[in-house]
Amino acid sequence: MKKPTGVTFSKALTFHNLINIFSRVALNPEHTIIAVIDCSFLIKSGKKTDSKAYFYNGVAGKSEQGLEVYVISIVEIETRLSYSLSLQQTPSRPQIKPVKKVPQSPKNCWSKKSRKKPEPQSSTPDITKVDDYAQHLKNTRCYFPTSVRYLVAYGYYYRSKFWEAVRDLNLDFIGKLISDANLRYLYTGEQKKLGTPRKYDGKVDCHDLSRLNFVKGLKPGVSLYTLIVWSCYLNCPICLVCISEVQANSKIKNALLFSTDIHLPPEQILEYYQARFQIEFIFRDAKQFTGLSDCQARHLPRLDFHFNASLIALNLAKHELSSCH
Repeated sequence: MKKPTGVTFSKALTFHNLINIFSRVALNPEHTIIAVIDCSFLIKSGKKTDSKAYFYNGVAGKSEQGLEVYVISIVEIETRLSYSLSLQQTPSRPQIKPVKKVPQSPKNCWSKKSRKKPEPQSSTPDITKVDDYAQHLKNTRCYFPTSVRYLVAYGYYYRSKFWEAVRDLNLDFIGKLISDANLRYLYTGEQKKLGTPRKYDGKVDCHDLSRLNFVKGLKPGVSLYTLIVWSCYLNCPICLVCISEVQANSKIKNALLFSTDIHLPPEQILEYYQARFQIEFIFRDAKQFTGLSDCQARHLPRLDFHFNASLIALNLAKHELSSCH
């Protein structure tokens, strides 16, 4: 019997169609479904692997050489089941080092030899990882279940470019904010008869919860607050949700969540963001059981085949296990 070779992995296979058929069978249309996006670091040895570069490794807490894949998954809120919908590898880009400017003497500055025409700058902006994430989302939107309205991501995706892509796809964005996010209170007082109407009422101080509306206590020492504020970064109003926790040393720790759907209740914003962590179980199970990080191929088509095959195998295993219960 002949051993399988890497030629099979170089053949094109429509993984999206397979996952689309699978999602129709596995998902319950009566349940609430959200979309989640996140990336994962894969250790890869060798020097000739395509798209191998320095990426952030959350386990090591620093950037290391390897591969990065970003996955879009769907999560059922009621059952907490998460299935991968699409995977793509982050392309590597050469890092441009800044050129040091050599100071010139006054004589050289006025000499004809030193006068050089400025180099023409490229009119197209540099493509970043956020552009890759946004384009991947646009390519995968047609495979979303029709009931999906929200895309959930962690704080790195809180960027104007990514939000523009989410908004163009008729989705709302739920994510996390840093403690000093640039937010403004909306002015609700009486307006002057003359002049431009006043829009803002100062910058939001996340350590001062007196202007936020108390919702309820989640558990002893943990409270939930909310307020509609203006995001200067996304240039739109958002529903701010603050989880305030009194720690053992009597210090207060605040975690900030947000949603671009200002009519979504804060309890659901918290519930949807907590469901985002189900994608981390996809990365864990795929690395431990379906060989996500065990591929020895070096070229992009074969790596893409292996990564998608690993996640499809995991989807089938999870669905079979859930149907048995």
